[in-house]
Amino acid sequence: MQALEALTRDAKALANGTPVPMSAAETEVARVMQICNACRYCEGFCAVFPAMTRRLEFATADVHYLANLCHNCGACLHACQYAPPHEFAVNVPQAMATVRGQTYSDYAWPPALGSLYRRNGLTLSLALVAALTLFLVLGAVLQGGGLTALWKTDLGNDFYNLFPHNLLVGLFAPVFLFVVLALAMGVRAFWKDVKPATSGADVGGAAAGEAAHDVLRLKYLDGGHGDGCHNEDDAYTLKRRRAHHLTFYGFALCFAATSLGTIYHYAFGWVAPYDLPSVPKLLGAAGGVLMVLGTAGLWHLNRTRHPLHGDAAQKPMDLGFIALLFLVAASGLALWLARATPALALLLCLHLGAVMALFATLPYGKFAHGVFRTAALLRYNTEKRQPNPIGLGSD
Repeated sequence: MQALEALTRDAKALANGTPVPMSAAETEVARVMQICNACRYCEGFCAVFPAMTRRLEFATADVHYLANLCHNCGACLHACQYAPPHEFAVNVPQAMATVRGQTYSDYAWPPALGSLYRRNGLTLSLALVAALTLFLVLGAVLQGGGLTALWKTDLGNDFYNLFPHNLLVGLFAPVFLFVVLALAMGVRAFWKDVKPATSGADVGGAAAGEAAHDVLRLKYLDGGHGDGCHNEDDAYTLKRRRAHHLTFYGFALCFAATSLGTIYHYAFGWVAPYDLPSVPKLLGAAGGVLMVLGTAGLWHLNRTRHPLHGDAAQKPMDLGFIALLFLVAASGLALWLARATPALALLLCLHLGAVMALFATLPYGKFAHGVFRTAALLRYNTEKRQPNPIGLGSD
């Protein structure tokens, strides 16, 4: 309903040739940024504050840009003299998190599916895994013999004997291509809006290299001073940064394993499954272990996070994404360890169900934050190389 009202409001404004009014969440970010711009105590904390000092006013595009530049580390909240219960009630992490969630929905492609961000939660994620797993189990059972026969089926350590390779490619390739297209179209629209507000300059090689460095190191999860950020209290911790690194690089290794397996299959005719010491198996096993450790850490940290650090309405979406990543990694490892047991067929159904659920929710879930944040960092590292338009502050 809120999304429909927002679309109606924006359509009327555009038809009348007037600027689209800010939402309440966007107005709150503009308000706290005006206060922060006068104070500047947190200027060295992260990329948000140097970017802030290049502005005297904060239009919608500026708000969207700064919200996605924020890494939600919480350091500025704990340092702020105007944070709640002060009457100014400055809470930068929470205000930014609320707008980030709005931008994912506003820039979703196709636009009609933007409302899925608000419905993509833990319950839906687990229910989707269960439904897809049951669908695969029923499909395998109907091939003959019933569930008992499925349990006793000897697949010869090769799960392609249950679900052929071409069938899996036919199921996953179209979904994967849609995920890439949907996210690319969404971030393209975001980029089109924020580029004029961030100097309008094209990204150069130096800016792209520094942005990649910032993304891969998760630079701005260190609280701006290297000691870490905050979670449940005022103590600095690097736990969030480490858990994110384990999850991110674990996912990257698993993706690399799948990509290399595809090259093996189509370029060299080396048919899966692969086992140790093959490179795809080494990459996949290492990635799976890192993802299990990382997502377990992220789950704990999310559940114990200080309530003022983020948007409580997005917590189910966050937990749903973490749960799916954990299930994909854990079921993949279990599938490999149980490859010579009667449980192989059922574990295969569970693993494929989890992977399908992850793919189905990727364009409309927490995964989007990495894509939009990378785009914001590219704009930041481009903008800071341009002359400061108001001659104040420093980068």
